[in-house]
Amino acid sequence: MDITKIKTLGDLKKIGYKRRSIKEEIRENLIGKIRAKENTFPGIVGYEETVIPDTERALLSRHNILFLGLRGQAKTRMARQMVDLLDEYIPTVAGSEINDDPLLPLSKYAKDLIAQQADDTPIHWVHRSERYGEKLATPDVSVADLIGDIDPIKAANLKLSFADEMVIHYGIIPRSNRGIFVINELPDLQARIQVSLFNILQEGDIQIRGFKLRMPLDILFVFTANPEDYTNRGSIVTPLKDRIESQILTHYPKTIETSLEITEQEADVLQEQLNKINISDLVKRLIEQVAFEARSNEYVDKKSGVSARLTIAAYENAVSSAERRAIIHNEKQTQVWISDLVGIIPSITGKIELVYEGEQEGPYQVAVNLLEKAIRTQFIQYFPNPEAAKKKRNTGKPGSQTKFEDENPYKGIIRWFDAGNYLDLLLDSTDANKFNALYKVDGLNAFVKKYYPQANDKENALLMEFVLHGLSSYSLISKKMLDGKIQFKDLMGSMMNFGEMNFEDDLTEDDFK
Repeated sequence: MDITKIKTLGDLKKIGYKRRSIKEEIRENLIGKIRAKENTFPGIVGYEETVIPDTERALLSRHNILFLGLRGQAKTRMARQMVDLLDEYIPTVAGSEINDDPLLPLSKYAKDLIAQQADDTPIHWVHRSERYGEKLATPDVSVADLIGDIDPIKAANLKLSFADEMVIHYGIIPRSNRGIFVINELPDLQARIQVSLFNILQEGDIQIRGFKLRMPLDILFVFTANPEDYTNRGSIVTPLKDRIESQILTHYPKTIETSLEITEQEADVLQEQLNKINISDLVKRLIEQVAFEARSNEYVDKKSGVSARLTIAAYENAVSSAERRAIIHNEKQTQVWISDLVGIIPSITGKIELVYEGEQEGPYQVAVNLLEKAIRTQFIQYFPNPEAAKKKRNTGKPGSQTKFEDENPYKGIIRWFDAGNYLDLLLDSTDANKFNALYKVDGLNAFVKKYYPQANDKENALLMEFVLHGLSSYSLISKKMLDGKIQFKDLMGSMMNFGEMNFEDDLTEDDFK
């Protein structure tokens, strides 16, 4: 039966319609989804064992919810997806501003209409998509915005006294009656405005310009907040926090695999780009590792957090970097090289908040360092740890250099650079030129083939480039970022010419100890 064809209160009673509060409605629909083994929050990755169970418990308990977590942790998305737990349609009194339940009207308008027309009262059906309200808390939000105010124009048009309840203009919260209402960044709401929410959450009555209205609004409240806000921009007043029954802590992805899944899901990459550009699992992991490095970096403000939007934007920029190269050289197919990751730096600098020391270092240099750290961390997941060989080389004991030459798997590559050779990789080079340049390094191809004999030519070349970046990150060779190219040289030669280096050289004080 199509219930939306029911047009009057009398017909609604005839089918035996029973009203439910929104929290009971969500609870019963959630129970049905859990029993059916359905995913209650599709597209939310990494919260399966933490945030989602906590949220389900809160909804089963019919609680209002506060999602507390750093930026980019899907707090608002979780709230928006709760709409899917609502019934598809609910009946309201036609013309009601606050979605009055025909069986339990709240407003004077609805009560008067039912008193006049009884079972002939017209019914309007509201779809669940219309039962969601959201407000970003900003310092200029007023009580009138949220709760309501007297409307003098309405009073004049209807020729009513200001003492008449019909002159009230309801705010966004009463208009969200029988729905979900979300306030994002709650601490940004001024304390006096937060106070206006006390009675709505607990007693259910609202007061508008002297009108003492007993209106038990039927609303599921969801609030979001960033822990940083408690100290930097404001705080949640204690009595309000006490009235929010469940506080749920969100978090960033705990593993690279989870982070990869989120980025793949959210990145807005065109199909024509996917047809032309190949991005390897190696490059994807390097991008994700940048965010993990940033979240623990001493220069990055941990209170602010590092959003998942960083890796999403970086992924898109990496693909576009390769696409730009392909367009310049009229190549139909290419791949994202390690050197293309220079193009993700703008995605990093705009997504991290720096502490004082980081500001002194500069956002660009911090971003470059994060990329280098990501390469260093991921390198040992693919190849032997160069640190072990580096320590053997620096022992200073008799015969240690000979032992290093015998046991170091990178000795052939390093020896080529030590002989005074260098390699320039142009950022906008064709794939063919990049292949030719990489194969000039003695021992590099053989080294990669030893560990990845099944790799095809493109994969092999990418791994060869990765080895050079990895060795430079472990200070076994040097790397300079010059105009339009990356130059790899021997470490000692670069140290001798230290005075000529620019600030982007990746040598550190550790190289001189």
